[in-house]
Amino acid sequence: MATPAPAPAGAGAGAAASPSPPPQLPSPYAELVKSPSGLEKIILRGARNCCAEVYLYGGQVTSWKNDNGEELLFLSNKAIFKPPKAIRGGIPICFPQFGTHGNLEQHGFARNRFWSIDNDPPPLPVNPAIKAFVDLILRPSEEDLKIWPHSFEFRLRVALGPSGDLSLTSRIRNTNIDGRPFSYTFAYHTYFFVSDISEVRVEGLETMDYLDNLKAKERFTEQGDAIVFESEVDKVYLSAPSKIAIIDHEKKKTFVVTKEGLPDAEYKNMLCVEPAAVEKPITLKPGEEWKGRLALSAVPSSYCSGQLDPLKVLQG
Repeated sequence: MATPAPAPAGAGAGAAASPSPPPQLPSPYAELVKSPSGLEKIILRGARNCCAEVYLYGGQVTSWKNDNGEELLFLSNKAIFKPPKAIRGGIPICFPQFGTHGNLEQHGFARNRFWSIDNDPPPLPVNPAIKAFVDLILRPSEEDLKIWPHSFEFRLRVALGPSGDLSLTSRIRNTNIDGRPFSYTFAYHTYFFVSDISEVRVEGLETMDYLDNLKAKERFTEQGDAIVFESEVDKVYLSAPSKIAIIDHEKKKTFVVTKEGLPDAEYKNMLCVEPAAVEKPITLKPGEEWKGRLALSAVPSSYCSGQLDPLKVLQG
């Protein structure tokens, strides 16, 4: 019979391993709670009644409310909070593949993996007025490496500004040690909560070239002075501007979508507007890092002849 090796000096034989320390949230305005489904989520609390909810499952924002407590994101009543199903609604993160632009499952795997709270993120410039934020991190599992054989670190900061604006900042780093670069496509798959879709228009994509996903990704140029909806739409606008306005006439509200590092924008039925990198995949060499940012604000609309002045929104 084998004889057990003696315990190292200074250690008690058979002692239980020390429990790992609980994750520390960097902001007193962020709270880690368990949802009714049993999944953990972070609640960010801003001024007045502004708040946002971020699930560790998927690193996914599922709720964003303004200072009136009004929900601004759409979450399907059929959403399933049970892994491995992705949560339908809010802001799913599409990585390392957007849609079917590759060989992986649709929209990649980041949206149905468990992320961790990042207790020691690299420095990121922050507006000192922003008090409510959380940093998350995703690294590949052994199973992930089998289907997408690249090592990476995906850091995500979700922040709620003092006026209730919501921002998501992504940093993706190639940590391959074999010298190999990798390429990926990406999107913030944002579901907005609006009134009747026939009362909504999108400004800022006029004259843009787009790929029509309902016509085998054929390329066209947008002809209208704004996008309005009479039937299903699923388009990828190429080299889209940094600001896009979504105008909800019935609610007298305008969403302003500001994006950085994301040249494309997909527009779908159910009012998904997705800042994305689709047409030209992003390529990172080992050690390189990419940064992309989405900022959302919701402002009251002022009308003139039933329309919002797009220049005031997009340039103001």
